[in-house]
Amino acid sequence: MRRTLVFACFAVLTLAAAVRPAVAEEVGCVTTEWKLLGANHKVCVNAFDDPDLPCVTCYMSQARTGGISGAVGLAEDPSEFSLDCRQTCAIDLPQKFPKKKKVFSEGTSVFFKDTQVTRFYDEKRKALIYLAVSRKIVSGSPKNSISTVVIR
Repeated sequence: MRRTLVFACFAVLTLAAAVRPAVAEEVGCVTTEWKLLGANHKVCVNAFDDPDLPCVTCYMSQARTGGISGAVGLAEDPSEFSLDCRQTCAIDLPQKFPKKKKVFSEGTSVFFKDTQVTRFYDEKRKALIYLAVSRKIVSGSPKNSISTVVIR
């Protein structure tokens, strides 16, 4: 009984990890405005691999709010970002490949705002399209960035 329960918990955790969007790694940041108190305003570059296609790496630069509220994690980051994705090795798509999937999500405020990257598959042109948008429950932003990877 106990072994079955342990196996079931392991299976659930493995499945949850498999369907979770990618986690970004910070590559580096540049200060854009010096603040007397608290953290500086900056633009940071993060990298993440597509969770389904490890041969695709995306780089996203994004503005980060500084000041006291930014230093303690209460600031809302602006919806300003750029996205670029590249193929790093041979891509072999599975037979049933989804036409649309969220591959990355990161909170940009304490409540209700995040940046999401959604991957689209254009079968006719054999291309992957990555779209970054800022989402907010009350009023989202039309600001977006797009990058394509042609499958070779």
